[in-house]
Amino acid sequence: MAKGKIRAKIRRSQLYTFACGIKSGEAGPQLIEGPGCSRVVHCNQPHMHRKKPFMYRSNYISTTKYNFLTFLPKSLYEQFHRVANLYFLAAAILSLTPLSPFSAVSMIAPLAFVVGLSMAKEGLEDWKRFMQDMNVNSRKIQFHKDGGVFDNKQWQQVEVGDVVKVEKDNFFPADLLLLSSSYEDGICYVETMNLDGETNLKVKRAMEVTFSLDEDEAFKNFTGMIKCEDPNPSLYTFVGNLEYDRQTYALEPGQILLRDSKLRNTSYVYGVVIFTGFDTKVMQNSTKSPSKRSRIEKKMDYIIYVLFSLLLVISLISSLAFALKIRFQMPDWWYMRPDDTEDFYNPQEPLISGLSHLVTALILYGYLIPISLYVSIEVVKVLQASFINQDLLMYDDDTGIPAQARTSNLNEELGQVDTILSDKTGTLTCNQMDFLKCSIAGTAYGVRASDVERAAAQQMANDLEQEGTKSSASSNKSKKDIELETVVTSKDEKVHKTPIKFFSFEDGRMTEGNWRNEPNADIIMLFCRILAVCHTAIPELNEETGTYTYEAESPDEGAFLVAAREFGFEFYKRTQSSVFVRERYLASGPTEREYKILNLLEFTSKRKRMTVIVRDEDGQIILMCKGADSIIFDRLAKKGKLYLEDTTRHLNNYGEAGLRTLALAYRKLEESEYSAWNDEFQKAKTSIGPDRDIMLDKAAEMMEKDLVLVGATAVEDKLQKGVPQCIDKLAQAGVKLWVLTGDKMETAINIGSISILLQFNIRIYLVPQSKGALLHESNLMKAFFTCCRFACSLLREGMKQICITTIESDSKEEIKENILMQIRNGSQMIKLEKDPYAAFALIIDGKTLSYALEEDMKFLFLGLAVECASVICCRVSPKQKALVTRLVKEGTGRVTLGIGDGANDVGMIQEADIGIGISGVEGMQAVMASDFSVSQFRFLERLLVVHGHWCYKRISQMVCYFFYKNIAFGLTLFYFEAFTGFSGQSVYDDLYMILFNVVLTSMPVISLGVFEQDVSSDVCLEFPTLYQQGPRNLFFDWYRILGWMGNGLYSSLVIFFLNVIIFYDQSFRVEGQTTDMAILGTIMFTCIICAVNFQITLIMTHYTWIQHLLIWLSVLAWFLFLLVYGMLSPAYSKNVFHILTEALAPAPMYWTTTLLVTIACTLPYIAHMCLQRCFHPMDHHIIQEIKYLKKDEKDQVMWKREKTKAREKTKIGFTARVDAYIRNLRSKLNKKTHSLENKQHNPS
Repeated sequence: MAKGKIRAKIRRSQLYTFACGIKSGEAGPQLIEGPGCSRVVHCNQPHMHRKKPFMYRSNYISTTKYNFLTFLPKSLYEQFHRVANLYFLAAAILSLTPLSPFSAVSMIAPLAFVVGLSMAKEGLEDWKRFMQDMNVNSRKIQFHKDGGVFDNKQWQQVEVGDVVKVEKDNFFPADLLLLSSSYEDGICYVETMNLDGETNLKVKRAMEVTFSLDEDEAFKNFTGMIKCEDPNPSLYTFVGNLEYDRQTYALEPGQILLRDSKLRNTSYVYGVVIFTGFDTKVMQNSTKSPSKRSRIEKKMDYIIYVLFSLLLVISLISSLAFALKIRFQMPDWWYMRPDDTEDFYNPQEPLISGLSHLVTALILYGYLIPISLYVSIEVVKVLQASFINQDLLMYDDDTGIPAQARTSNLNEELGQVDTILSDKTGTLTCNQMDFLKCSIAGTAYGVRASDVERAAAQQMANDLEQEGTKSSASSNKSKKDIELETVVTSKDEKVHKTPIKFFSFEDGRMTEGNWRNEPNADIIMLFCRILAVCHTAIPELNEETGTYTYEAESPDEGAFLVAAREFGFEFYKRTQSSVFVRERYLASGPTEREYKILNLLEFTSKRKRMTVIVRDEDGQIILMCKGADSIIFDRLAKKGKLYLEDTTRHLNNYGEAGLRTLALAYRKLEESEYSAWNDEFQKAKTSIGPDRDIMLDKAAEMMEKDLVLVGATAVEDKLQKGVPQCIDKLAQAGVKLWVLTGDKMETAINIGSISILLQFNIRIYLVPQSKGALLHESNLMKAFFTCCRFACSLLREGMKQICITTIESDSKEEIKENILMQIRNGSQMIKLEKDPYAAFALIIDGKTLSYALEEDMKFLFLGLAVECASVICCRVSPKQKALVTRLVKEGTGRVTLGIGDGANDVGMIQEADIGIGISGVEGMQAVMASDFSVSQFRFLERLLVVHGHWCYKRISQMVCYFFYKNIAFGLTLFYFEAFTGFSGQSVYDDLYMILFNVVLTSMPVISLGVFEQDVSSDVCLEFPTLYQQGPRNLFFDWYRILGWMGNGLYSSLVIFFLNVIIFYDQSFRVEGQTTDMAILGTIMFTCIICAVNFQITLIMTHYTWIQHLLIWLSVLAWFLFLLVYGMLSPAYSKNVFHILTEALAPAPMYWTTTLLVTIACTLPYIAHMCLQRCFHPMDHHIIQEIKYLKKDEKDQVMWKREKTKAREKTKIGFTARVDAYIRNLRSKLNKKTHSLENKQHNPS
């Protein structure tokens, strides 16, 4: 509490100029009327909204597909939305009529089992979502009950008009109007990362008229009325008025606290609820939880259509033939009593007979359609999902969170991903800035390598080792170049040191006060003072450790203050007008210095710099400035550029290392100069009107000039562990990556660089929103482009720089025409590019994107984007994330994957074919809306490249096999009916038919879908190009599907005709009897069971004891069933009474025929596989052969060479950087070789 009181004394609003410099309400109330502005909120009177005309939505939210009332109808609709289930429903109904060739039980029981199991699985998965929703809805919040007393209630019970109290580090339960806070001037800090992805804290400020409402009892008699805009998805705007104490005050976005943002660095706030539940802005940006189906499942419907067409054709043939036989042959069949028949067999009415037989045939041949396919796939997918959940290599030890398949419907989609659309903050990064390097007075400090440098250097070394060289001279030269250009690591790196949060700097010249021995110690001291003074942070003493932590608006500021503390300049106190710094390593000993703050010009995305004007203890007025290097460099005095060249070189190096950079400068001011400027500045600050910001900008420009460059900082926005390696592996697998972030453009570019989305030789095609023409004519574009240069090392000698801007205009059509022209020019430029290694990146912000996503332009924009190596969309709203995802999904027709960690990513996650939620520290909104969840982005590599690859191949092979076995089985029924005069008679017993799909062939196919591995997980990661078998759909294209159908047709012909030929008039038993229909049907069924189960053993390439058990147990189960079924009473077994023991088993012909037919059925597949592996092997065939012969152990060089070849050509990731590096080395060596040869030929 003591710390809270100290902080509460600071009136933070007086530190700001641009954002908080004008008092709320001074501009007067806004006109709130007309469409879209009809909401009325009675403050502290929630009961007023429970009746008409209000009846606002409750605060209950749901991300489930079903509820208790809709589960049955919606899930039944989902099940019978499948063509096969719809057909079997019709067949089950018709089985109740005399026309059915089977009993009703044999048709209804399998359908009920299949549909019931699928519905139970859907219900279980949705129940898990419901429980997660309840965890959110059941969170507690303090609300004003009555008489100044606050009590707790659940989020879902919060109502419009409630006054709530939110405490530090808690989420806001609804959209609130800020009334007051623990700070006396009504400000609070809000983290909006869940909404816009930004990690820096936002300052919100209550209206001055409500400052006094700062304790519970103050709300005893509080009332007021808010008139404002209706619910809408705009996160950055708000229009409304507050009527309070007989006056009307204008409301601004800076006074609104949005649901799912978090209160930080503030003990508590009071607010009144404006929007609840699905009316809140974050929920307005969300979309309904969609019912997603995989591409394989959708294609299965088309295959079902093909099979249904086949079923209809053979049924029509059968019914036509039956009608002809009834009309012309039945009158001669005296034993059929043609003079006394039913309508179904009336020679006088052949049309009715034919139509009735059509119904019979449609039911009889229904086994062409695999009824158990869907339920088998459901079982397989659930088991696959359990393997994903239990994969220890996707388990995060730090958080204890495993990967989770929240739905199993999309497992195979993981193996077909073409484009990943990723959030940045919390997804790629871990929201931590580390001070790593700095440049002071032209000298670079900091020897520790960044994550990117270490990983890239290792990758380069590995690749060059594999690459080899032709001569020792060139080899030595290459190694020397590498040594010169790779990162230098600290000699003390192996020495264990206690890690310091936000500070990864290592350099003995700067730490422990050793900077005093440097030649420019006075400049270093000034550098550290700028870090310690030029900020807006508040210190907090950690009483346990005795050190200070800092509550800063941005993570950069926190890292700078920790760095200043470690260098001996500890910021420890702030008052209303001063900053206090404890300086430890001065010649006079440790000293506490006070710097009086005269003015603070805050950092904005437009200014790209922050300035503080202070008076030190000697009375000297000093301007301290930090900002984007291009902005600072343009404001340097002629005498202030002493270190410009060296600093520029260092910034270039830092940019290549993927570090975020800022330049530091200062200026000493005379008293008279400052006084004159301050008068002008105060006039601008206190002015009211639309020109206020322009006047403030001009005043700032007057002072922020003639600066003296001191140095630069380089901080590392720490990526989550393994992110660059994961992106590189996905790039090698041929997967494209787009980043959709709410962050500023500069931040997005930096992250693109350090995550290796942007390479050092990549070319940037920029589409910013502000006005500009040529690069050298626009200061803004200079600033931006220099930022790109330092982030991506873009400006190299001989390289083209491309920068396209949009115009500022009041005409929407003019803006659209300008953007359209630039998109076309950009596409043309890429087409005309002759360099095969050229890479382009498209970077676009939210405002420009809003035009690019309009109907008449979006496909042109998409065409340009897909031609670029990487795409980064910054400052985008949650709605835009979803729209971009939809555009990519629908425009390319490829599988998209959306991944994010916050509520602002929910729309993108739900719109993508596959949604991945990062289960991090920022709530569970993204996870609740996702299909899969992981705790770290790096686990996406294994989820896609290993599990995705396996699941795709397993499901593809499983489905193809299902159609094969059902065609092989179903067509034998057609052949037998044709053989018996189209009588509608089944050759198989009803119980055989039930058991075929449900028991006798289901377990082996499930084992194929669960355990099959073409290669091991390690090989999947070593040979990422194998992943492309999924996006290219090599295992489920029509060529392969029709091939398996043809194999089924061949097997059906062999099974039927071989058996008929062998047993037609051949004595079967010792006594000389021939086979009857029951025996022939049982022999044919035995052949089918053996053939299809032996076929699946040929498909499998990875065997476990479970697979062997299930396959051979299925075959054995048939004979055991036949034995037991035959032993039952003839009342139950009917024609198969003792058929195995008395008829089949004693007959050698039964066993030899089964063996002959089984071999004959599998011969074409064996021949096909032999020919393919010999003449047209696929990638996994080659790897399987290498592994089988253990060549990977015997010939390591060959194995490394194969791994190098087995990756997709990519222009992003470490691999692309290494390839470019090697090309540069070779180019240099070739030039030097030619130069030496020329000198030898021309010695003069």
